[in-house]
Formats: sequence, structure tokens, C-alpha cells
Amino acid sequence: MSRTPFTPYDGFQGQVREAMADSVPAWPESTPPSPSRPNVVVMLADDLGFSDIGCYGSEIPTPHLDAFADEGIRYSNFRVTPLCSPTRAALLTGLNAHQAGVAFPTHVDPGFPGYASELLDDHPTMAEVFADNGYSTLMVGKWHLCREEDLGETGDRSSWPLQRGFDQYYGFLEALTNFHQPHRMIEGNSVVDVDEYPDDYYLTDDLTDRAERMIKEVRGADPDKPFFLYFAHGAVHAPHQAKREDIERHRGRYDEGWDVLRQRRLDRQIEQGIVPPGTTLPPRNGEAGHAVPAWDSLSQREKQVFARYMEVYAAMVDNMDQSVGRLRRLLKDLGELENTIFIFASDNGAARLTDKPGAALGPGATTTDTGTPSYFGYVQSAEDISSVDDPRLEDLDTLGSATSWPHYPRGWAMLGNTPFRLYKFSTLRGGQQSPLIVSWPQRFASRGSVVRGQYTHVTDVLPTLVDLIDLKVPDRGHEWAGVSFGETVDDGEVPSRHREQYTECVGNRSFYRDGWEASTVRKPMVPFDQDPWELFGPDDVTQSRDLSPEHPDKLRELIGGFDEAAWDNQVYPLDEGSGVKFLLRRPSEPPRPVRILPGTPTLERHHSSSLIAAAQWAVRIEWRPDPLAEGVLVSHGEQSGGYLLAIEEGRVRLYINDYGREDVITGREVPSTSPLLLEVETTPQRRWTMSVVAGGEHLLDADDLPAFKGFLPFDGIDVGICRRSPVSWDLYRRRGTFPFTGELVSVTYEPGELTEADRLERIEAARRQWSETQ
Repeated sequence: MSRTPFTPYDGFQGQVREAMADSVPAWPESTPPSPSRPNVVVMLADDLGFSDIGCYGSEIPTPHLDAFADEGIRYSNFRVTPLCSPTRAALLTGLNAHQAGVAFPTHVDPGFPGYASELLDDHPTMAEVFADNGYSTLMVGKWHLCREEDLGETGDRSSWPLQRGFDQYYGFLEALTNFHQPHRMIEGNSVVDVDEYPDDYYLTDDLTDRAERMIKEVRGADPDKPFFLYFAHGAVHAPHQAKREDIERHRGRYDEGWDVLRQRRLDRQIEQGIVPPGTTLPPRNGEAGHAVPAWDSLSQREKQVFARYMEVYAAMVDNMDQSVGRLRRLLKDLGELENTIFIFASDNGAARLTDKPGAALGPGATTTDTGTPSYFGYVQSAEDISSVDDPRLEDLDTLGSATSWPHYPRGWAMLGNTPFRLYKFSTLRGGQQSPLIVSWPQRFASRGSVVRGQYTHVTDVLPTLVDLIDLKVPDRGHEWAGVSFGETVDDGEVPSRHREQYTECVGNRSFYRDGWEASTVRKPMVPFDQDPWELFGPDDVTQSRDLSPEHPDKLRELIGGFDEAAWDNQVYPLDEGSGVKFLLRRPSEPPRPVRILPGTPTLERHHSSSLIAAAQWAVRIEWRPDPLAEGVLVSHGEQSGGYLLAIEEGRVRLYINDYGREDVITGREVPSTSPLLLEVETTPQRRWTMSVVAGGEHLLDADDLPAFKGFLPFDGIDVGICRRSPVSWDLYRRRGTFPFTGELVSVTYEPGELTEADRLERIEAARRQWSETQ
């Protein structure tokens, strides 16, 4: 039996089209995917030194990155900004960081356009460019390009990944996180709901799992559609944490110390063609606050502890290379390795710890930096001078595990930045020099591994991809600061098209022009006109010889070039080091009391911190008294620091994590009354006094406790449970997440009075401190 095919009534359709012609826009023309267009993977490491991978001189085996280098191109003079967020903004927009509004990590908002802490809304990102050209756009890892105020569930998501061109996102929005127990993972636009991670969880593995899944999803849905993957590693930023099996592979590798290994890395770099023959190492870094002692001057205990720190760091690099290997195998299995552009770089030079301000150096000591088992403790606590005799280092096998938040001593950062001077934050090459691997086997493999020495910059990556793939570019709010280095793919002698470049970071300044470079090493709170400038010539790879006395005219030219570029890129005002930029904020309402019900997901950490910022604050806990009930009442923080109030064995217990040093204060038996009040006062010495009160009766009193401030505690507030990384490992080992077994009605944070006058006074105090130096 035949059927008459359905035919729409053309007359009716014509009437509809005619009636709607004026009200419905025509469908926009889209760019169809082209099977011949390459996939693109841009991978960014975090705080990785120039020499920390094998194909740039390292002793750390990185066979998978080396394989991409062997069939591609390594650039030996590729520059980034000396900080993470600014480099990421420049990479994704092709603009200079200040021009893009992200001159500093996104924890400030002082009202100047270069420090907006979010991406411009009138200029396309790399993801938006690829999306407009028919690509699937995927991202995993660290974002760090939105304001702190927008991290929470009710924040403005306009500068989150999905709103800036990515189809899929999985990762974390902040500067760093716990590698064994991440504090806040995001999938798409939503927080991932997780109370407890498996014992074998590791962040880099998780990100790689998700990247593989995204690629397989795209290829399963469309065999021809090209994809763009931005893989922004958390590694190797602090905390330096790694899997035990990865750490074990590097045991003993660093017993000889940074001086011997630094020379070996340079020797390999010369052999590999990364630096010219005859290059010699500059002396160990000796600048005030950044000095590195000779390895042979260390005690046996110091050598033992310091070597362990670096074994953990090497394991993180090793694991990151394993991640590269997994993606490489997947691309090969899909038959798409040959037609995939792979780009690998770091966001800045290797990171260092600085000496504590005002710290007294011991006899014969040149630095207080001995690494730390507690990164936040070192950064936040003026009294916490890390020592190799720290009780937290009694068992060195715990370094890198979930119970530690370590960072290596800066001698290893000096090694990572071989052969350059200084570290992250510096505008010398140690702060802004990055490895750059560009591989496209279908296009490059025939020439074998090559090294290119032309000056290239992170702002050049997007224009180069547009050039190599012949992409259409949507309307831009600004002209790119970068230029394509595509010509260098085939010609190692063609002059760099990127002829000049300014760099600024926390008041450090540099300016490059046609091989010459001028740079400062800034001391905070010193008048800017007292900062000495150094001048380096085109052949001075390690910036070891200051030519300013011999070429004063050239120095004046480059300083003038910096000033002109700074005005053009909204760099001013410079950061004097007073801390004003952390205090200035756009007007906002003071924090209000927050009532939290059991089962509420963890409050976001920035909002949580605002509730405990005043000199006095309190927590009201409403519950149905039950002599058999026990568990966590409220928890705020994690392994890196925090506090937790629980009922255990019929008594109130306050658990304190003082940046990895744990204590528990046991109070009296819990009365049959409600509410319980946790009352907190801050002493003039910036320490907390805590009391637990019920019916006017003190159940517990404790003083001289850490007063967390700024972005700490790093995990937010939980009610009725301690999720993810524990505030107390002792409690966790005994009771797990310890959910409350009774009837918990609510927990209300009463933030106390934090007036606008208080904030303005702190701003004026910081300004007075600066003015007194002038």
C-alpha cells in the first residue's frame, strides 16, 4: 500500500513567512565545521619553571611533553607575565594584561581599569573566536579570571568560563586548591556536590579524566567537528601535593642539591640548543628577601628536608606529564594526533617564598626561607617562621600527602628558572620566561625537532592560531597587543614581529625593545624614582651584566618606552606595596546575619570569610537537646586551617587547625538548653578568644587562637558535617565527616559590626605609611 508523502501547504507557509518577515530576524550564518581544520589543545602549567621539563634541561623525566617537542618547535625566548591571572587574561584575549583588566590575581578591585579582576565584556576570548569558527570549546582546570565577589551561587557569572565562550567547563575558579581534596569544584555553572573524596583521588588525574570524556563526547556526537581544549593545570602551584607512588620514583634525585643540578640543567640546555654555547650561570640569587644559600652551607638535616620538598614537586611535574601522555594516546587512538595543534607553556616562572618582614636572621644565615609544610601558615602568619625542626616535619613521608600543604624553599625555584635570575613576580627573565612547545605533526613533523630563538609573547598565541588555521575573527573591542609568530615556524632567521613589550608586576617594571631590555628589582614602599634600573644587551641571555653605566641613552630610551606603553595600557597607578589595593573595594552592603539550615551546601569561602571579618562575631546554634546526639555542629575550613565545633561523648569540643597544627579544647557537658552560642573576640595581637555559652553559662573558653583573615579559612562554612578536607585529621580518622546525629535546627552567623569608617581608616593608615616614605 503506497502512502502519499506529506507536503506542507506552500500557500500557508508563504503567508506565515510574509507575516513574520518584519518581526523575526533571519537565522545567522554559521561557519560549518571543516574536517580538515585541526583540533587545538592549549595547555598551561602553573608556576612551572623554564627548565622544569626534560626538553628544556630538566632531570625530571617528561617523555610525553618531550615527544611533542621532538615533532614540533620549542621556543627559547617566550615571555609571559610574572603572575598567573594576568598571563591567563593575556593568553585568552591577545591583549596585554592591564589592557584586559587583569593586572593582578583576581582578589582586588581598587577601582582602576587595569585592576578590574574580570575579563572585558567587549572583546572576544580565544574560546569565543573558536566557537565562531565552528569548534567545540572545552575547558578543564584553573580559571582565576572572575572577581571574588562573583564566586558564589548568586554572583555575576558573566566572567565565568561558559559565559566567555566555552561549551563545557570542569575545574576550579580560584588561584589554587587542595590536590587531594579540592575545596570547590565547578561543572558548567554549578558547584559539584561532594562530601568526601576517595582515598586515591588526585586533581590532575580528575581533570584529565574529564578532558578525555569531553573529547570523546564531541567525537561521538560528530566525527568531523574540530575541538578546542584549554587545559589549565593546577600543577605545580602550591600546595605541593602528589601521589605517593609518583613521589617514590624521585627518591634521592635531589640529594646533591640545587647548585650541582642547576649547572647540569644548563649543560643540557646548551646541548639541546635552548641557550647559546658558552652561556654561564649567574651567581646564586642574592637580592634582599630573595637570597639562596649555597647547598654546601646547609646542615645535614636541612639537606634531607629540602631534598624531600623537591621530590614532591618533581612528582607533580611527572604526574602532569602523565596527563599529557593520556591525551596524546587518546588523540592517537582517534586517528587525530597528526592534525592536532598542541601548545604547552607556563603562566610564570617558578614561585618562591620571601623572607618574613622584620624576621631576625640567625648567625651566618642569609634567609629565613627553609620551605614550609604549611603554605598558608607561612604566607598569612607573621610568627610562623618555617623551620626544619618544625614538629609537622617529624615524618617526612607526609610531605605532599593530604595532611600537608607544603611549598619548597626558593633554592629549588632558582633551579627551576635556570639559567635566569629571580622568580615569579619579578620582571627579570626568571619571572617571565616560560617554555613554549608548539606541535602540529601534519604541518611540522617533517622538519624534526627545532628550537626557535625569536622573541615571542603570550599575547601572540591567539593571533598565531588565527594565522595558522585561517580563522575568522569576530568584532573586537580592542586591537590585539600580540602578533602572529607563524613565520617562525618555517624560518628560524626571520626577525621577530614582536619588537617591544612592557611588563609590570607589583611595581616591578621592565621594557623590551629589539633585543635590549631594562628592568627593576623593586623593594616595596620605596619611592619609585629610587628604584634602580638595570640594562641588558641582546646577547646577555642570563641578564648578568648591567650595561646602564655604558649606555645611559639606551636606558633612558627604554624607560621612556615603558612610560609610554604604561599610559597606553592603563598600567598606572603603580603598586607601591602599602596594601591599599586590597582594601579599596567598590561600595557594598556590610555582611548580614546568615541563617544556615542542615543540608545546605558549603557556603562559598569568600562569603564565609566576610562573616568572620569583624573584631567580634558570633554563631548561634539552634538544636533539640539530646544527651545521645553527637557530631559536627559547624565547621569552617580544612587541612590548611580552620575551626570546628562538635558534640562528642556528651561534651562540647572545639577543634582548631592552626595552619596544620591541630588542637582540641574539650568543654563541659552539654546542658539541656538551646541555643548554643559560639562567641569570638579578636585581641589587639590579632588572635582569637572563643567561648561557647548556653543559658548564660560558659561551657568552654579558649584564647590565643589563630585569627583567620583575608581569604582564609580556605574552605567555607558547613553545618552538621565537615565536608571534604577535614579541619581535624584526628577527628576524621576516628569519625569520618562526623554528621550530626541529633536534630539540628539551624546555625546563624552574626557577623558583628564592620563599618565603612573602619575600612576607610585602614585605607588611610596604609596611605600614611606610604606617604611617610616619600
